[in-house]
Amino acid sequence: MNSAMVGSGTGENAAGGADSAVNATGTGENNDLYPLALLMDELKHDDIANRVEAMKKLDTIALALGTERTRDELIPFLTEVAQDDEDEVFAVLAEELGKFVSFVGGDKYATVLLPALEILASTEETLVRDKAVESLNSVSLELSQQQIFDDFTPLIEHLATADWFSSRVSACGLFRSVIVRVKEDSLRKNLLALYLQLVQDDTPMVKRAAAKNLPSIIDLLTQNPDLSTSDDWDYISNMFQSIISDNQDSVKFLAVDCLIAILKFFNVKGEKAHLKDLLESAIKLITDEAWRVRYMAAERFESLASQFVTEPEFIKELVPPFLRLCEDNEGDVRKAIAEQIPGFATLLNDSDLVITKIIPAVQNLSMDENEAVRASLALNITNLVTLMSKEEGITHLLPILLNMLKDEFPEVRLNIIANLKVINDVIGVDLLAESLLPAITELANDVNWRVRMAIIDYTPVLAEHLGVDFFNQHLSDLCLSWLWDTVYSIREDAVKNLTKLAQIFGPDWCRDEIISRLLKFDSQLLENFIYRFTLLSALTALVPVVSTDAVTEQVLPFVKHLTDDAVPNIRFSAAKSYAVIVEALVKGGNTTYLPLIKETIIPSLEKLTQDTDVDVKYFAGVSLKKCQSLLP
Repeated sequence: MNSAMVGSGTGENAAGGADSAVNATGTGENNDLYPLALLMDELKHDDIANRVEAMKKLDTIALALGTERTRDELIPFLTEVAQDDEDEVFAVLAEELGKFVSFVGGDKYATVLLPALEILASTEETLVRDKAVESLNSVSLELSQQQIFDDFTPLIEHLATADWFSSRVSACGLFRSVIVRVKEDSLRKNLLALYLQLVQDDTPMVKRAAAKNLPSIIDLLTQNPDLSTSDDWDYISNMFQSIISDNQDSVKFLAVDCLIAILKFFNVKGEKAHLKDLLESAIKLITDEAWRVRYMAAERFESLASQFVTEPEFIKELVPPFLRLCEDNEGDVRKAIAEQIPGFATLLNDSDLVITKIIPAVQNLSMDENEAVRASLALNITNLVTLMSKEEGITHLLPILLNMLKDEFPEVRLNIIANLKVINDVIGVDLLAESLLPAITELANDVNWRVRMAIIDYTPVLAEHLGVDFFNQHLSDLCLSWLWDTVYSIREDAVKNLTKLAQIFGPDWCRDEIISRLLKFDSQLLENFIYRFTLLSALTALVPVVSTDAVTEQVLPFVKHLTDDAVPNIRFSAAKSYAVIVEALVKGGNTTYLPLIKETIIPSLEKLTQDTDVDVKYFAGVSLKKCQSLLP
């Protein structure tokens, strides 16, 4: 095999396997051996894409071979492949082996998959290791208690004590599969002692992997409190102290999730004796000199604080460090804590404290120099209003919201508008109206089309809470103007928006305020076929949500008029509209409009099927068939 092929080791083995497979059958007449020989041949292909595709067919090969030959021939072959090929092939192999228990004969034989997966879990490529660990965890679910003891636990120990860091990293992800299945205290103690070794490993990548996986192990012990002993928690405590004291912030910041998991355990157990010490650990993390640690504490602040909810005094002790995060010199930290403000304020359960301490911090963040911080604050700031009386909301929060509606950064205004419902429910939207309308108008005309699209998407929410009178007076013109935007996606979204508005305000409103106004549109502008096409799209979209009278008296005449349009695209769009109209008219078995359909729509479609344009003929034919199928 040449150097361009898979590799000398696998290539020779594969070649030998293929030859022996053929030789065993004399001339290859016994087709039972063919699938394995074919796989071996494909895995020698020069092109890596072919080898990857071959790996994806493993289940088919296994089915062809049967469970016994899969165990005796295919799995040993794949174990050899796992030692000599490219990472792309390894990744597919690692993933496929996790689904292979049934192909080897069920859980009784599942352990034959472990050697290949152990090799893959030791590779340097992260993607391959991750898939191998995922598959090992999947296979472990099928193993019996004895198999866990005899085969899986030794595999973990072997990986955890290997010389290469990659093996030890993979080992960190496997403990969660066995920790609660080990009923013997001494064995579980040995596993935790081994995990402590990984947490204290000399290699940062191993420590990070151990710290990252520790919360899931703690959660499992929390869900099975009868299994855990005081010795277990001595090990967990030592692990946590090791992580929180690590000199690398890339390890230390993972202590936040570990602390939350530990607090959950003690809350489940109802043990409060440790809460004071754990509160000190929380404050230590929140005020850490490394910004990444503070960022993680800020991002998880509500989850962290909620673990102290049984001790209101402890929650209040978190206020000063919380305020420090709000004034942090790193913008990412301020951005993260801004999202946590309403949640933490709710946990405080003290409106005076919210008004005297939290609101001033909110005021400062609302004027932060970093636009991402202001946008993050705007996402949830409106929820603070639910913690106050109407008068307090008007006095303390409304001025901040009004100011943020004038923010130069569009995302800030969009986020406030998106959460208008909360404000409307508590203090009413009338007080916002003066600032709300200019903000909406500016966003609706923003040079960035994505911003315009975002405000279109929020319009139904606004309509629902502003009411029909306010909407008709201030926003209906704006909604119609979007139909003529220069960007197609905006026009398309504007049509969908009208449909949603019709569902909110009702068919009569749609007939009087939308359809009637659209049909009175300036005829000079309609000379542009894009305007005619957009108008047709809007009217067609409204057909299912308006009364049949509006369809027959207003929409149908316009559609029929466009069947004679000079532009073929308009004609075949009109043909497609006919099908929508007929479907609406006969809905629920209604036969009132059958004469109209047979005398007006069907003949018009038949005429279009004779059109000179091939596309018009095609779509007219499709619509005609659909209309005829809808008729009784």
